[in-house]
Amino acid sequence: MRDFDVIVVGGGVTGLGVARDCALRGLRVALVEEGDICRGATGRNHGLLHSGARYAVTDPQSAAECVSENAILRRVAKHCIDDCDGLFVNLPGDDESYRAKLMEACRRIGIGVREVDGREALAMEPKLNREVTGALVVPDAAIDPFALSIANAIDAHRHGASLLLRHRVERLIVAGDKVSGVIATDLRTADVVELHACVTVVAAGIWGSSLLSSAGISLPMLASQGTMLVYGTRPCRHVINRCRVPSDADLLVPDRRVSIMGTTSVRVDDIEHIAAPLPTADEVHSITAGAALLVPELADTRVLRAYAGIRPLVAKDGDTTGRGLSRGIVCIDHNTRDGVKGLITITGGKLATYRLMAELATDAVCRQLAVAEPCVTAERPLPGSDVEPTDEMRPPSATERVAIARHGALAREINMRGSQAGALVCECMSVTRAEVEFAIKVLGATDLSSLRQCTRLGMGQCQGRMCACRAANLLVDLGCKTPDEALRDLKEFVGERWRGQQVVAYGATMREAARARHTLLGLSGLHRDN
Repeated sequence: MRDFDVIVVGGGVTGLGVARDCALRGLRVALVEEGDICRGATGRNHGLLHSGARYAVTDPQSAAECVSENAILRRVAKHCIDDCDGLFVNLPGDDESYRAKLMEACRRIGIGVREVDGREALAMEPKLNREVTGALVVPDAAIDPFALSIANAIDAHRHGASLLLRHRVERLIVAGDKVSGVIATDLRTADVVELHACVTVVAAGIWGSSLLSSAGISLPMLASQGTMLVYGTRPCRHVINRCRVPSDADLLVPDRRVSIMGTTSVRVDDIEHIAAPLPTADEVHSITAGAALLVPELADTRVLRAYAGIRPLVAKDGDTTGRGLSRGIVCIDHNTRDGVKGLITITGGKLATYRLMAELATDAVCRQLAVAEPCVTAERPLPGSDVEPTDEMRPPSATERVAIARHGALAREINMRGSQAGALVCECMSVTRAEVEFAIKVLGATDLSSLRQCTRLGMGQCQGRMCACRAANLLVDLGCKTPDEALRDLKEFVGERWRGQQVVAYGATMREAARARHTLLGLSGLHRDN
């Protein structure tokens, strides 16, 4: 049994942001997460730092939240951001009048926008469809959700937060009209843990609805699945949107050396599917067709994998897909709404608005605790963006430059002095042995999945065919795992990689999958039954 001021349920970027904000305001905080961080929607999105333009016409409230937070994150989380800007392009058949409507909506909300003709759009992005008729330029950007989450976790921990990963919350503790904490199970030991706090914040995404029911609260939520494809190249420097009302297969986001194309919006009611969302063949075909229409060369580009995330949307009668629901923030004080004290829900929003969501939830916590400390997260840089790179941090080595781009000022703690430090573990993403050691010792990585989140190991062209084996050996060499544990971890890792490949396993992707199977079975002993 342990006592805190506040318990946060959910280890996505919003929950981590709440934990950080609470800790910075001097509160004793515990975050409880069933798996690792980024297990849910945070680790399964397209990595777009919205300017707000995508929703300027259809959802101005959400758009206004996005444009404000976009400017803040560019200051406080700049090491997580690729400041690439975005284009909203018109293709033949698109409603040309929508471009003027979108430009006017952006200007009304305060989103920087300028119009270019088709020729200028092609000069900016030569690989676009040659029939583009015009475009709008907006301040979209790409953001690394893993780096963003890790930076929040680091800062929360530095300020005293307890991060209880691999702890499943079984139920809320309810006494009369008040929630006083949670009952959780440590999934590594099967021990039952009782955590008490004056306030509990539910930041568990789509799973929040079932947790609230343990306190007798009904909050109907619609699970909207969005599927995305990872292409093995980066044909465009900018984020590319179709200039139309948000729809399926109309968004291409550059992600370092690859590109992410999406997305769909399909209502999901099957709880088991929500826990492990899988793209469908129809979704894949829809997205590949949309990609080829935007950037024709993508028709012949290898699709590395497909993945899906579940958007948590507060339900509305008559909406079957979630396209019509606001992406705005929903922050609920259940004392006001349901007469249940000590309980707050934060949901909705976008990756781009996580910090504002955390601020609103923490403000609600502080009101209940009569704490007057103000929020500082709009001014206080995250670890990695808190120090400007110096000349000493600009080494000639290409792999070191990549590490700095990934971790910002935190890369100062990567020790490149050892004889094996510069050895490449993952060629596709330029991950060195030194960076793997840094991820384990500084960022808290414990297995291949968390190494992937910290370094992007296994997220490139080979999808872990070689680097996963090397990294598993390193986990043994560094004392993190026994050989048998490392082999089981390797099986789980390549199994998850295959889950994302099987629905796109045709052509070049199937050939690469066959090579990976041959390599892993022949060299790594994955045929062993353990």
